[in-house]
This record gives sequence, structure tokens and C-alpha cells, in this order.
Amino acid sequence: MEKELHEQYEYARRRIKQKKRLYFHFVLFVLGSLLLFVAHNFLDSTVVSYWYLWVITIWLFLFILHFIKIFITDRFMNKDWEREQIDRLVVLQQRKIDQLQTQVSNDDPK
Repeated sequence: MEKELHEQYEYARRRIKQKKRLYFHFVLFVLGSLLLFVAHNFLDSTVVSYWYLWVITIWLFLFILHFIKIFITDRFMNKDWEREQIDRLVVLQQRKIDQLQTQVSNDDPK
């Protein structure tokens, strides 16, 4: 029982850490985008180029990937999912072993 409680605590701690990093990434994205916009408008006013939009777009794409990983992928593929998959694979392996053993015992002439 204590092991399960510890695993739940560690899982909760890890999820909070992931969410905290995501929120920090969001704040950094917003501030960085504003800084890029301001830098383009005040420092590069003679050049008609939208380089900052490309940087912001790529950064937004990376942020969306981070968001998907935290709130979609990790939510469904957690420790319980891993355990279920391992248990399912062990059962399949055991069935194959049992089939092979019965096949060998049937082929063995006595």
C-alpha cells in the first residue's frame, strides 16, 4: 500500500513539474514574441521583412507540441497505461508459451 501511495505522490509531483514548465514556456513565448515584435518595429524599421513572424510561428508550433505532450499524450499514457500494456503483453507471451508447450507435448511420442 505504501508503495502505491509513493508512486501516486511521485506521479503527481512529476505532473505538477511538467505543467509548471509548460506555463513557464507560455509566459516566455508571450514575452519573447512581444520582444521580437518590438525589436522588429524599432530596430529594423527600414527593412520590410517579416522574419519575426517566422520565429514566432515556429516557436508557437513548438509550444503546441509541448502542450499536446503534457495535456494529451501524458494524460492517457501514464503509469496505469504502462502497467496495462505490460500485463497485456505478459498474458500474450504466456499464451504463446502455453501453446508451444502443448504443441511440443503433443508431438512428443511416448
